Amino acid sequence: MLASTGARRAPIARRAAPLIAAQREMLLDCGGGVRLQCFHSSPGRSRGAPVVLLHGWEGSADSLYVLSLGQQLFERGFDVLRLNLRDHGDTHHLNRGLFHSCLLAEVVGATCALQAALRRPLRLVGFSLGGNFMLRVGAQARDAGLDIARIIAVSPVLDPSDTLRALESGFFGYPRYFVRKWWRSLQKKQAAWPTHYDFAQLRHLRDLRRLTAELIRRFTDFGSLEEYLDGYSITGRRLAALEAPTTLITSLDDPIIPAGGLERLSRSPSLRVVVTRFGGHCGFLDRLTGPTWVERRILTELDVGSEPLGLDPVLTGA
Repeated sequence: MLASTGARRAPIARRAAPLIAAQREMLLDCGGGVRLQCFHSSPGRSRGAPVVLLHGWEGSADSLYVLSLGQQLFERGFDVLRLNLRDHGDTHHLNRGLFHSCLLAEVVGATCALQAALRRPLRLVGFSLGGNFMLRVGAQARDAGLDIARIIAVSPVLDPSDTLRALESGFFGYPRYFVRKWWRSLQKKQAAWPTHYDFAQLRHLRDLRRLTAELIRRFTDFGSLEEYLDGYSITGRRLAALEAPTTLITSLDDPIIPAGGLERLSRSPSLRVVVTRFGGHCGFLDRLTGPTWVERRILTELDVGSEPLGLDPVLTGA
């Protein structure tokens, strides 16, 4: 929560001004008539493989953690591509269908479109659900003809069933926070497609599990909530096909992503797991201002240069 506090918002916005000033919008053809929005910031003579940044659920290309890391990469001479998932940011009008977390094909399609446009290998960095998507993209890279140089996933969703249970049994404010943000998104979707959506009959649903189950029942082909949740799990053999060097960073005190799911990951030779004792969910805040520990770690992982990590809170690495 501290990582997204207002005390950090203004300084990050000021630092990210060059990144935003340089951005140009790209509407990516992802196949099947789907379009996703991306913002490309190029420093001119770029250095190394471009970096694609993907936010978490109900975040956007303008989330603080995306802007903060994006600006640091931009300063170091890298092309930065900030991708929006369907119905995130101000993109509810682009596609009639409703977002759900199993829409992997369009994220693969967006990555293919970016590679075709830039004609270079890509580095993928994702946070939370975005980290989950990036890992799944990496597992399909060979079949999709993608050239992925590096993947980093921060606090990725491992087993969505575990995450839903953690939200239900943890701090009561978390489900309320996500449901409130989700309803704002659904209202934008209805406003953009008024002849296709009317969520009025669901307004009484304030329980995250029931709301998810009802939306899945009405707007997808999944037979049950359990089938849907399993559809974007990355446990079991789901990551066995990873070939690009990949680092997964998570913490033992993440209130949303139980670390027990790590034991059920396929141990691909390409996958390195870094677990910290503290860090929360996508937080890893070791000071209130300036780059977070995980941002400095990502820059080190990408070999782009960074200030010293300081006290490295890594507990285990495998």
